[in-house]
Amino acid sequence: MLNEEKNIIDAVKKASPSVVSVIISKHIPKAKRMFLSPLIPFEIPMPNEGEDKKEKEENHDKKQHVQIGGGSGFIVNSNNDHSFILTNKHVVHDHDAEYSVLIDDQEYEAQVISVDPLNDIAMLKIKVGGLPTIKLGNSSKVEIGQTVIAIGTALGMFTNTVSKGIVSGLARRIAASLGTGEETEVLRGVIQTDVAINQGNSGGPLINTEGEVIGINTAIIFGAQNIGFALPINWAKKDMDDILKYGKIERPYLGLRYMMLNKKLKEQYELNAEAGALIIKDHLPNSQAIMKGSPAEKAGIKENDLIVAVNGKQLDEKMELADLIQEFKIGDEVEMTLLRNGKETVKTKVKLEEMK
Repeated sequence: MLNEEKNIIDAVKKASPSVVSVIISKHIPKAKRMFLSPLIPFEIPMPNEGEDKKEKEENHDKKQHVQIGGGSGFIVNSNNDHSFILTNKHVVHDHDAEYSVLIDDQEYEAQVISVDPLNDIAMLKIKVGGLPTIKLGNSSKVEIGQTVIAIGTALGMFTNTVSKGIVSGLARRIAASLGTGEETEVLRGVIQTDVAINQGNSGGPLINTEGEVIGINTAIIFGAQNIGFALPINWAKKDMDDILKYGKIERPYLGLRYMMLNKKLKEQYELNAEAGALIIKDHLPNSQAIMKGSPAEKAGIKENDLIVAVNGKQLDEKMELADLIQEFKIGDEVEMTLLRNGKETVKTKVKLEEMK
């Protein structure tokens, strides 16, 4: 057996015991089961011919606990009586659903204890301890071309499915669906891979050949050939620290919308700068560039201002404003260097608040 092949097998053996299936369920009328998931067997209740109208109505209102979807996750902390599981926010976005996790054919009720307001990350808690945990790697050391492995519940059916590929790109920016409807979320700094990722893999670990998690599988491009994305695990490490310290994920908040400066925006707004965050509203109805009552408004930041530095640290194509702000804590006061009206340099101090 080749050393590379043995390393991959050993890595999967290390990580797999900590990977779980996340089950999404709802109490719904029997007659609606057929519309929710083609992967789940369903039945249509057939009333007896002699059944009276009242009995028919009662039967129609009867509800069953039905699995309507699923994803993946992995155990990152376990003590004597409970365990914490990382997954994607979009896997557990439905407040009306109930969640459980499947471990070695045993199902445990799961509680969503916190979600990251900025990133597609959520933490679940189950009331069982002593479970195997997965080792977290360092996503800042990931390199293009390195071998990576995805583990998860493919299509919500095939647990601990393993697929292998390479890192195809780093620091990508994509808009991804949050699960239902038209709601989307911009994901920054994600890892691009050519690993085969299917629905149901969301929330599962992307590991290196040492069996360490370097990312959380989160999105694919439909119609493309093996283009998938994973959130860097270093983002989740801070979330875990927040939960263990505060009981929730905390994020500092500015309260503005922006786009990183590019050639087109530079020409359109006649800006004399090479990089920065341009404060502009998006194309959604009732969109605002500066949120009312936000730290940005209190500091006097205006629409069309260009933020070029925070505490003297310059913004560039590798350092977005949101990433830089996350290096600070709630309550910190930071100095913003702005370019106003295309040329005037303005400095203002902003006191960061908690993102709700």
